[in-house]
Amino acid sequence: MALYEHIYMARQDVSVAQVEELTKTYTELLEANGGKVTKHEYWGVKPLAYRINKNRKAHFTLLNIDAPHEAVAEVERQMRINEDVLRFLTIAVEELDAEPSVMMQKREDRPDRGEKFSRGPKRF
Repeated sequence: MALYEHIYMARQDVSVAQVEELTKTYTELLEANGGKVTKHEYWGVKPLAYRINKNRKAHFTLLNIDAPHEAVAEVERQMRINEDVLRFLTIAVEELDAEPSVMMQKREDRPDRGEKFSRGPKRF
């Protein structure tokens, strides 16, 4: 089976319980089609870069999926139908990361991104 990272954004006016219910529904749909969700993370309500359907914020959720393509395609079809889901993105990966994602780590625990401005030697 293929490995995927799947992120979806739900409208800001739905509750956290409703977002968890959506996650549970999509997990059951994947399991019914022969796949499984190895990890799911609720990232909380985050501001959007631009408005999507009059929403300035959204609930973000990450799912690590081990499933055949047909199961993922069915989940994506169900998400297109659901009006509470604003956007989703599914990416095929080589392996799934078992540890918490960067969004769930504390700032001190995140890997260093290097110097912010490393374009060359300073002139002045």
